[in-house]
Amino acid sequence: MFSYGEKVLLLDVKKRRYLFTLKEGGEFHTHAGFLAHSLIIDAHEGASVQSTKGAYYIVLRPTLEDFVVQMPRGAQVIYPKDLAPICMMADITPGVKVFESGLGSGALSMTMLRYGAIITGYELREDFANRAKTNIREFLGESALDRYTVSIRDAYLGIEETDFDRMVLDLPEPWQVIEHANKVLRKGALVVSYSPSITQAVRTQEAMGDGWLDRRTLEVLHRTWHIEGASVRPDHRMVAHTGFLTSARFIGA
Repeated sequence: MFSYGEKVLLLDVKKRRYLFTLKEGGEFHTHAGFLAHSLIIDAHEGASVQSTKGAYYIVLRPTLEDFVVQMPRGAQVIYPKDLAPICMMADITPGVKVFESGLGSGALSMTMLRYGAIITGYELREDFANRAKTNIREFLGESALDRYTVSIRDAYLGIEETDFDRMVLDLPEPWQVIEHANKVLRKGALVVSYSPSITQAVRTQEAMGDGWLDRRTLEVLHRTWHIEGASVRPDHRMVAHTGFLTSARFIGA
């Protein structure tokens, strides 16, 4: 059963998705009428509920992917097709200490926290930092913020904390942070950087000297397929380039 204060996802007959928080006395409104939140409280996940104008919705709990795509944002987010590979490339595990810079709206932070990471984040803009923390609180709960320390600071100028296991960057000039890596990363640490432009990826790799191994840059292309009876074909549209992921392992200067 659902409870007030919980996130809920409604799916209509056209597969459109609506994400909101259940509130006492609340109502969900569209052109197809309104639906009292109390009706959802009484429903099980997967149940069908009906609006005042007869529109039907399937009631679901949102996944992390659902939330990232539809959550409020101040900056452009990294989308799910890149979030999962970043966490795999950076080997994010429970208890791992991560330095992150370029928090944006918190999509990557939220994903790493859900994997169990302990994050120290630098963000230049206070409104972005606040939005990231709000989104994390909304989906993961207040307790997740115990593992999330954010400072309004410029990572290009240096990093105060040390002994990080991972460094994850979403910045215009990540090579300026790579310069500080030998002072703040433990030997064997992993770095992953997300960059929209290949020239950014090139400069990031060039900033890594002899103390780095396994340097690579890749991009993830996402193509869905249409499967309906005997009709099986790739969909006409796909999510191609979003960003380049550059990773390497630090072994010491």
